[in-house]
Amino acid sequence: MKKETYGCLSGRPHPLGATPDENGVNFSVFSEHASSVELLLFSRHDDPEPAQVFVLDPKKNNSFHFWHIYVKGLKLGAVYAFRVDGERDPAEHGFRFDQDKVLIDPYARGNTNELWDRQAACVVGDNMAKSMRSVVIDTSVYDWEGDKPLKLPMSKTVIYELHVGGFTKSPTSKASHPGKFKGLIEKIPYLKDLGVTAVELMPVMDFDSSEYHLSPDKSKLLKNYWGYGTIGYFAPESSYCVSPNEGTHTKEFRDMVKAFHKAGIEVILDVVFGYSGEGDEHGPTISFRGFDNPVYYLLSPQDRNFYMNFSGCGNTFRCNHPIVSKFIIDCLEFWVREMHVDGFRFDEASILSRGEDGNPIAYPPVLWNIELSKILSGTKVIAEAWDAAGLYQVGYFPGYRYSEWNGHFRDDVRRFVRGDPGMVGAVAERIAGSPDLYQPAGRLPANSINFVACHDGLTINDLVSYAEKHNQDNGFDNSDGINENLSYNYGAEGATDDKAIEQTRLKQIKNFFTILMLSRGTPMISMGDEIRRTQLGNNNTYCQDSEISWLNWDNVRIHASLLGFVKKLIGFRKNHEEFCENSFFTGEVNPRGLPDIAFHGCHLYNPGWSDPSSRVLSFTIGGKSDNQDIHVVMNMDFQPLDFEIPEVGDRKWFKVIDTSLDISFSERGDLVEGRMLTLPPRSIVVLTNR
Repeated sequence: MKKETYGCLSGRPHPLGATPDENGVNFSVFSEHASSVELLLFSRHDDPEPAQVFVLDPKKNNSFHFWHIYVKGLKLGAVYAFRVDGERDPAEHGFRFDQDKVLIDPYARGNTNELWDRQAACVVGDNMAKSMRSVVIDTSVYDWEGDKPLKLPMSKTVIYELHVGGFTKSPTSKASHPGKFKGLIEKIPYLKDLGVTAVELMPVMDFDSSEYHLSPDKSKLLKNYWGYGTIGYFAPESSYCVSPNEGTHTKEFRDMVKAFHKAGIEVILDVVFGYSGEGDEHGPTISFRGFDNPVYYLLSPQDRNFYMNFSGCGNTFRCNHPIVSKFIIDCLEFWVREMHVDGFRFDEASILSRGEDGNPIAYPPVLWNIELSKILSGTKVIAEAWDAAGLYQVGYFPGYRYSEWNGHFRDDVRRFVRGDPGMVGAVAERIAGSPDLYQPAGRLPANSINFVACHDGLTINDLVSYAEKHNQDNGFDNSDGINENLSYNYGAEGATDDKAIEQTRLKQIKNFFTILMLSRGTPMISMGDEIRRTQLGNNNTYCQDSEISWLNWDNVRIHASLLGFVKKLIGFRKNHEEFCENSFFTGEVNPRGLPDIAFHGCHLYNPGWSDPSSRVLSFTIGGKSDNQDIHVVMNMDFQPLDFEIPEVGDRKWFKVIDTSLDISFSERGDLVEGRMLTLPPRSIVVLTNR
């Protein structure tokens, strides 16, 4: 931007943010309690001082708490920020105005942090030369080439959760743009070949990627690697862009979405609306805190200097305040309308159900506004139906359309595969789509996101390799992260050369994947689990921007057999509609006399629900009409056991999956003779008939 003086008009209050047209740019921000607002224009993103400052007139540039101005002749790529003044009385009223603090636009489409110094934003006073700035970006101009959100049915979706940086940062990825949106594009063929239908991207809205803090033992500088703690909700994360200082944020993100859609893969964003990256009372003033702290955040009624902290991250957004609710809806609709995103996973979503006093409310306006939005009507919405303050809403999250991360599925399946006795009834519920959780409220199997592992916790490889967490690298003396992971090491803690232990571990990993893919509901795989990604037993890698968190692409070759098995499992699921139906089993009998599902133990129709020592479960799925029937036998006991298999008239059973074998998947199937089947310990066999 040239060093020149721009003229201005009073502007308009809507839309919020920076809106360019052919003659200039309109700016609008919200602040109910500010006494003055200044717009700062910079010639370059790294200039220490603004080239021009506009002082907004409280009469001419203010409409019902919206402060606005139109700058004539201003072009795309212009760098800008705000300063806001008002009362500073955090203890009594919660006001934290600071006339010297430089603030980014809450509605900015892109931000730049070349000069950013987080510590300078944590103390009262001038941080002009060390501030973050926003960039004017026109999101109306882009060649989508006819692209639209894919709108695949949730019941037929297979989700792959990944971290944009960690997916390609390792040198083993050989990506041309490691750790970037463009680097992710290079790996789309891998994901398409795997068979997943959607990627769920860990936070890609702008966060403070430079955020570090010292661990309690003062041995580590810990980085916000995961990205939870958003600061720019309309802006793609700068560190994932190749040229953020040139304002390419939205273009680079759109290029990625378009490439995924061409491959038939949806893009779901992990979004963080329960809290922001400004932290607690000691955190930085970046945006919301400086514009109107008591409007945007829930403050302690005893001392408004402090924040209610239902997130565990220092603050809690006042989600059901009209302005904040509007902000959230505007944001989601922007990502769908302008960026063609297919869905959202809401981190600590239960926070969004909390009202003004912090208690959950029956009909939270923001959640229902999301559910009922016309623009979001075809968009997938997924809730992490709990928060850090103990609110747990799995099975009864407000609204009807939300799918939920099913923590019961994760825990019950982990216990069963580990060999815990008495889990067969619970696992049967999970396989059947968790009707115990969802059917009473009129929900469906697709409301359940089934998973065994996710970013938060141990990887599947580590679930079978470590009996305890190993978080020493985080610098908290191994005190962070949950203690009970429902894991087991099978004889050695961590990596081992013992072939028998390794054989058992691989078998257990296959067992996890088999149950996941043969259960009703929507399966989700965590990045790299299909090739045994390890975090060396660390179950809380939020601060590990290192090889511990990155995907090692050498594992594609090293664990090619497991990768092939998972590919075939996903294909098997897709080819058998009985696993993908968005309805609960009813007991309806097919022409061969088999119900749509029947559970067994070692003996047919005798599942042993009341047997507290049982570690076995079998089930038969009666295929519709001429479809194949499927019989699944699961022996999680520590000894081989014999199982009865059902008669199916003139049809014969063929074994297509056997997790105890090195080559576990048989395309045509091996003929099974007789009425009994012997299973080795800790193994699953799948039969189909014809």
